[in-house]
Amino acid sequence: MTKYNPDIHHRRSIRLQGYDYSQAGLYFITICVKNGEWLFGEVVDGKMVLNECGEIAEMLWNELPKQFANVLTNEFVVMPNHIHGIIEILDTQSDVRRGAGRGAINRAPTTATPTNINGGFAHEKNPMFYENLPRIVRWLKGRITFECRKTNVCFAWQRNYYENIIRDRIAHENIIEYIQYNPIRWEFDRFYNN
Repeated sequence: MTKYNPDIHHRRSIRLQGYDYSQAGLYFITICVKNGEWLFGEVVDGKMVLNECGEIAEMLWNELPKQFANVLTNEFVVMPNHIHGIIEILDTQSDVRRGAGRGAINRAPTTATPTNINGGFAHEKNPMFYENLPRIVRWLKGRITFECRKTNVCFAWQRNYYENIIRDRIAHENIIEYIQYNPIRWEFDRFYNN
């Protein structure tokens, strides 16, 4: 094994330089399976039919607000070889206690309930109380990988992930529509490979 050499092993980040990804806001993420393999199921008649790994991905997406008190999940879809979803990162501890971020767009209250421990706040189920988008995605990718490999699937993600900072209501509505119609438009999707 060769030692790390920054001149040879440098990986260029696709994140927006200088942007604080712990900042409150809505983020559209896409995470792809390595080599575009169809490991989550298939689209039949415009509807996604999940297999065991697809069900695991959906279940763990729904676990995000329980793992991270400053996170709400929004629209989401599992596709045969990728997932799309909208993550909302809440603003402050006070926003988490209230259950909604200042920038929330028609958001239901979070299910996360912080508890007061020694004068500070800690999430009732997990010490990962406030996190940024890369750490949240890393947790999601790691848990899905771990659980899918337990089913004897040789599972791996593509390196990194795609993200889009949602800056206004129109962009938010367009992305929700894109996610909802992704299974219907699957054969025309850029991630489609047969």
